Amino acid sequence: MSRFVVPIFLITLIFCVAASPTWAQDAETPAPAEEAAAAVEADTADAQEQLARPEEVNEPAGELSEQLEGIAKQVDDSETAKETSAGILTPIYLVAESLEFPAFHWLAFALMLSGVIGFALQLVIGKLVVFAHLGFSLREILSDLLSFVISLVGLVLTTQAAAQNSTFTQSPFAVLSASLLGLILGIMLYFWGQAQEVDAVKGRTAAAAQAKAREKK
Repeated sequence: MSRFVVPIFLITLIFCVAASPTWAQDAETPAPAEEAAAAVEADTADAQEQLARPEEVNEPAGELSEQLEGIAKQVDDSETAKETSAGILTPIYLVAESLEFPAFHWLAFALMLSGVIGFALQLVIGKLVVFAHLGFSLREILSDLLSFVISLVGLVLTTQAAAQNSTFTQSPFAVLSASLLGLILGIMLYFWGQAQEVDAVKGRTAAAAQAKAREKK
């Protein structure tokens, strides 16, 4: 009996010794899981930092607007700036008060409308006529565009002032007659401007031809 017990005891002891490293490795397996969790936390922190970066980029724009507001406040609180502003506006106020009657607003409306019509035609039809004469001038286009915008703003402000300070807008006859006068003046302004641009194109063409003739000689 003892012969069988001793070999069994030895086999069991060998099995325990051989299995002990495997148990040790199984006990140490949570370490990679902890490393993975730490890596996930690091990635999350990096993502949060990247999301926070756009806010840092927008900070200079906010600081610039705050600086502009501070400068505007300083200018508004300055007595010199107030006196200068009053010196600019007071004569305009005096002229506006002296011209608060329907006839002035009638004439102002007609003139502003003539500018809108004349420069609008000049920008569309006038430039096509100039192109037909093989001419092009960016300065003329910008000049006509600026004049059109100024006339349009003036027409809006004139109508607003007339509605608040006179009976011009309350009279259909006054509005229609001023519109008719503005239409006539606008068409005349268009033909005058177109003739000037065509003459300018012809003059530039003749000057270029003379320059080429001189180079050939």
